[in-house]
Parts: sequence; structure tokens; C-alpha cells
Amino acid sequence: MSRRIAIVEDEAALRENYAAVLRRQGYQVATYSNRRQAMAGFDQRLPDLAIIDIGLEDEIDGGFLLCQSLRGMSPTLPIIFLTARDSDLDTVSGLRMGADDYLTKDISMPHMTARISALFRRMEALAQPEDREQKVLCGSLELDLARMQARWKAQSVDLTVTEFWMVHALARFSGHVKSRQHLMQDARVVVDDSTITSHIKRIRKKFIQLDGGFDCIDTVYGMGYRWTADKDC
Repeated sequence: MSRRIAIVEDEAALRENYAAVLRRQGYQVATYSNRRQAMAGFDQRLPDLAIIDIGLEDEIDGGFLLCQSLRGMSPTLPIIFLTARDSDLDTVSGLRMGADDYLTKDISMPHMTARISALFRRMEALAQPEDREQKVLCGSLELDLARMQARWKAQSVDLTVTEFWMVHALARFSGHVKSRQHLMQDARVVVDDSTITSHIKRIRKKFIQLDGGFDCIDTVYGMGYRWTADKDC
């Protein structure tokens, strides 16, 4: 059975463009233009994944409210914010409300479909036994590639898919500088430099919340970022 995706977007042309691309990928797609329509649809049947804009018609933060409601209906259903709004406040707010990823509308369609596939693979992997061959260890960092999960000193780090692949790109070549362009390629996103900087800031904060002494991500000014392992990889 094909996966069912819900798109909640108030711009009709964008909504139908996204829907057409995903249908060609073999997904079933339900579309909604506002929060009220979406909630009525979700009450009848939950999707397997939801793509939500933040501003929905007359509700400037309607997507945030919808995300909260949807997360209350299902703690595990993958939710992606796809929005033109790219401030740190909006991004952090979206992720705190339970979204799995936050993408800006300048992302290419191939990259967006890759992100959707990644979230579905993560859901499938979580239902399977752990595969130790799919793990990367670097000092106190452990990355489970199949489940796209990170652990720091045996504590789970709540990373989005984008953040996970950025950490993987850095830790896989510990000690080497990765440019913002390289991080975009590895995370399969196309964004401006300031957005990459925002992602790195959020990644640091998530590790520091678990370990106040965390300092493994160095900023190499004019070049990019480097992972410095806390102990030998």
C-alpha cells in the first residue's frame, strides 16, 4: 500500500505543484489550504506524513497550532515544516512543537522527496532490531545510520533529519574542516549560508543541553566547521 501524505499549504499553485510531484513518486496525497480543513481531514484519517506551512490563510501561526494538534493525535507521525519563514525563532518554535524537520521553500523538489524518503526509512528502521554494522562511533558520539538517531555519552540527542546528516558529515571526518557547501550537499538541502549557521547553532545547543562541557564543533572562520572528538575515534 502506498504511503499517504498530507500537504497543508494556502498557496494553491505551490500546493498543487508539491502534490503533483509526490503523486508521480507513487504517494497518495491529500491537500488542504487551512488548519480547519486539515483537522477535519485528520479526524477522519491520519496521514502517514504531513507537510505543513506556518502561515495558513488568516492564521499567521496556524501551522504551529496544527502541528501541536497533530502531534497530540500521534506522537510518531513524521511532520515537516515547509515554509518561506527562516528565522531562528520560527525554526526553534517549530521543532519544539514536535516537527521532525524544518525546510525552506527554496529547497529543490528532489531534495524534498529525499527528505520524505529519509523520514519514512527512519520510521521503518525504528521498528526493526538494531544493526550494529550501521553505526558510526566517534569519541562519545554514536550515530545509528539506519534509524537516523544520535547519542552523546549514552544520552539520546533529539536531532532532525537535516541536523543528523550535518553531524554525520562532520564526525565522519573528525578533525577535517567541512565548508557550508559540503554540509549542504551531505544534508541534501539547498539553503543560504545563514541557514547553515542557524542549524549549527541549534545542533550545538542540543548537545550542550545534555553536556554543558560540549565543545566538539569548531567554527573555522572563513572556511566552515570542524568536529573535534572528545577522545580518539
